[in-house]
Amino acid sequence: MTIPEMIFEVLVRLPLKSLARFRSVCKEWKLLIDSEFFRDRFMSLNSSSVSWSIIQTRPHKLTLEILGHHGCKTWGLTRSPGSLVSFFAETTIRKLQVLACTDGLVLLYVESSHGTPMYYVGNPLFQEWFRIPLRPKYTSQFVERLRNYERFNDGGLVTKMQSGIVVSYKVVWLIAHAFARVDFGIYSSDTGEWEIRKVPCLHSAFWFSHHKPIALNGILHWLSNLTGSFVAYDFYGGHNDACSIMYFPDIAQDYELPRFRRTITTSEGSIVYFNVFGGNANRRLRVWKLVKYTDGPEAWQLMWEVSLASLIKLGVLYPVVMHPLKSEIIYLWSRIKKGMVLFNLRTHKFSLHKESEDERKCMDGCTLSFNWCNEYMETVHRDFSPSFQGGPNLLLASQYVLPRWLHRLPRPQPS
Repeated sequence: MTIPEMIFEVLVRLPLKSLARFRSVCKEWKLLIDSEFFRDRFMSLNSSSVSWSIIQTRPHKLTLEILGHHGCKTWGLTRSPGSLVSFFAETTIRKLQVLACTDGLVLLYVESSHGTPMYYVGNPLFQEWFRIPLRPKYTSQFVERLRNYERFNDGGLVTKMQSGIVVSYKVVWLIAHAFARVDFGIYSSDTGEWEIRKVPCLHSAFWFSHHKPIALNGILHWLSNLTGSFVAYDFYGGHNDACSIMYFPDIAQDYELPRFRRTITTSEGSIVYFNVFGGNANRRLRVWKLVKYTDGPEAWQLMWEVSLASLIKLGVLYPVVMHPLKSEIIYLWSRIKKGMVLFNLRTHKFSLHKESEDERKCMDGCTLSFNWCNEYMETVHRDFSPSFQGGPNLLLASQYVLPRWLHRLPRPQPS
């Protein structure tokens, strides 16, 4: 084996934290690490282990991150990813809120001590933050009125990926109207400008601001206030299209009501829906994957249907999220045990993790770290309402997943 081949085989097995430093050793190493061949080889060796966090998206009161995974093979971080979301504005601030986390980027809403609204998109890994310029008509008073409007949402962030690297992003504001239309305000990192797009949307009258969108492949997904459906729109390919109305796969099963309000998350690059059915002695968890943006049962594929009988001693379990890279692992909250339950849908093995215990490894080989998780879950407990009670949805947290490869924050080209 030649020396360059030896160097390649050693470097490709190092965590990204080390590779980020070794890029500056010499020009040859930088060219090697930045090559597509090296990137593809590295990603093939690190397909299922990555640092990530469960981030709460309510106004920042307790903490941004409630549960973190660090020490994972891909990045090799010694602390949780949420600790990277350290933010320094140009002025003192009185309010900070994480609006969205997408493909390693974070969208923040910030209010200065004087009440000035500011929006930032950042790459916390490299501490790169870019303040989104607002349109001239968007005064502080105008933005405040918008944010208080029940059909306004400023939490949209979508990206365009090429070979695992973010090459552009769009910040999306939405104003829903009662007459089957939504107005999108879209800021693009490609142009550095805003555009207003008016789009037909049949369920716009049933959309409200507490429904935070989920982003995947440039598409945003909003839950409709009609619990049986959600709305989707492609911001990189849907210029002349109406919003897609997607119905949940169990919408016709009125004889068997889901235990919780319907919600969606992402796992293994797909939109995933899961819910609990049945009574206390016969609870079953079903998990579906969205395979096609169309009406009808062919849109969904049933991935898992498992009994929760082995978890009965843990009391009522509240679904939180799926593992972002392993769709066989689901996270459930046990209120009586005050801990997070990790349940493997394939093996039916589970583990209970409490904030009061020392950090320890979880099912994906990463180390778990808690941060005011129990306090946060208690504050939102009332939102875990059965679907027939008409309570709020379960979209209570967002996954901040570190990218599987190095990329910088895209910025608009100077005009």
